[in-house]
Amino acid sequence: MTLSLSLRAKLGVLGAALAYTTVGFGTLAMPAVAEARDTGPFYTAQLAAPAEETTVIAGGVAWKCQDTTCVAGKGTSRPLRICRELQRDLGEVVAFTTKGEALEEAKLEKCNR
Repeated sequence: MTLSLSLRAKLGVLGAALAYTTVGFGTLAMPAVAEARDTGPFYTAQLAAPAEETTVIAGGVAWKCQDTTCVAGKGTSRPLRICRELQRDLGEVVAFTTKGEALEEAKLEKCNR
């Protein structure tokens, strides 16, 4: 007794394996594609004085500044730490938001120490 499959059966198994692999990788890649489409700033900071530089690296993220407003994409540190790093480079931060959510007043005070 042989356990060999016919050519037609082998091609069917190969086709099913390719389809399963394609669907699996497509499902894994979908969150990355959805995240890549979100082009708005993750962090927004309002400074007490206009920034002297238009581009700054602070807190591990690249900030783009215009006048007293600076925006940046998502970083890997906590918002307070990123705020502190920005404050060290550019001066007093009067408002700091993460995805539109404002940093609490007590944490904003810590940011500026």
